[in-house]
Amino acid sequence: MKQNTQSEWVQRSLKSVWHPCTQMQHHETVPLIPVSHGRGAWLYDTDGNRYLDAISSWWVNLFGHANPHINTALKDQLDKLEHAMLAGFTHEPVVRLSEQLAARTGNVLGHCFYASDGASAVEIALKMSFHAWRNAGHTAKQEFVCLKGSYHGETIGALAVTDVALFRDAYGPMLRQAHVVMSPDARAAREGETAADVARRAAHSLELLLQQRGTHIAALIIEPLVQCATGMAMHDPVYLSEVRAICDRYQVHLIFDEIAVGCGRTGTFFASEQATAKGTEGAEKQSVWPDFVCLSKGISGGYLPLSLVMTTDAIYQAFYDKDVTRGFLHSHSYTGNPLACRAALATLEIFEQDDVLNANKLKAQRMTAALQPLAAHPNVRHFRQRGMIWAFDAKIDDPAAAATFSRRFFSKALESELLLRPIGNTVYLMPPYILSDKECDLLVARTAAVFESVIGGDS
Repeated sequence: MKQNTQSEWVQRSLKSVWHPCTQMQHHETVPLIPVSHGRGAWLYDTDGNRYLDAISSWWVNLFGHANPHINTALKDQLDKLEHAMLAGFTHEPVVRLSEQLAARTGNVLGHCFYASDGASAVEIALKMSFHAWRNAGHTAKQEFVCLKGSYHGETIGALAVTDVALFRDAYGPMLRQAHVVMSPDARAAREGETAADVARRAAHSLELLLQQRGTHIAALIIEPLVQCATGMAMHDPVYLSEVRAICDRYQVHLIFDEIAVGCGRTGTFFASEQATAKGTEGAEKQSVWPDFVCLSKGISGGYLPLSLVMTTDAIYQAFYDKDVTRGFLHSHSYTGNPLACRAALATLEIFEQDDVLNANKLKAQRMTAALQPLAAHPNVRHFRQRGMIWAFDAKIDDPAAAATFSRRFFSKALESELLLRPIGNTVYLMPPYILSDKECDLLVARTAAVFESVIGGDS
């Protein structure tokens, strides 16, 4: 059988596949890479060229491509049960996964509702919040609050709480209007302010809104610690403590979108674990937990589409009734897919067996130290790090050069065996957790070289 060449795969794809988050005309100049296979942190194209997956294939791949442990679990599951509807049925993988995730919250969030992608999880959380308030008799609570620059997905409900014009503006007439409040982004610090000061100022702006509209607002949704798609905007954990107390004060649900920042990405399994609930300092220190947590991306190790919403017993009980109309009548055909749940269970096993969170702390320290020369570059602004996420902003004075920086950086990085996709002028690294010291050094050195090459051409 004739083997297709790299160029033939590219042409066939461009003729038949509409690629996501892409202006397709850009592929007249920006390379499209036909992937043949993956091993560890590397992707290989059909010509045998390799690329270090420094963004974990859109933040999903935690433990490398073709991970032996996850592969073995999936092969075993494939011979048992590939799928069964979750309405009226259940199965071992979904039960075990739900129990293990609940245990990681100390069973504060003890009920899991499943879907397949992050935007779907956000839709579920929004609908649950709205419906729970209605079931409780608070029918006026129909509004939502999001942060400036927030991104929560591209379905209609998720877009309604997204504040990125590039994604939202084209569909504005289809969307409900959400309240947008100040982001706690530490880059907004005024002279003499700390990141914690910015966080408290942002929390105060939320409270001012809730003083006026609290009786009409169902929930606030935020990405805890890092707003990813807006350019890796990082904030102090005190923001989570403040908004939890404020939401309690005004009876507003709190939704944490941990789709990108969960599963160890920020240094703890759940990002919210890094914040301390107000009034529990000292020996009684407790983590901040929201009313809903949305998980996706890394939860299956980057193997299969899977998302879920975790919520409290109080929310669950608000739907528990003989009246079917008070139930949560939401569904997806592949809800709780056994293969995806088994991949997630294998992923959680790796976290425990390899002491991943502690190993990541050492890896992050090494990477951050190695990146210091790049952080000191005269064209680098706001170098920042949280867990296994690093980011910095490129200083580019020419607007025309700034407009094309991301695509030019991406193309130059491919020439250096790196998969990196800046968000606007923000360069970020979000690699798999399995990088060796040698791969860390290669990633740091080549990222610096690519930046120097691209920024030098803009001078």
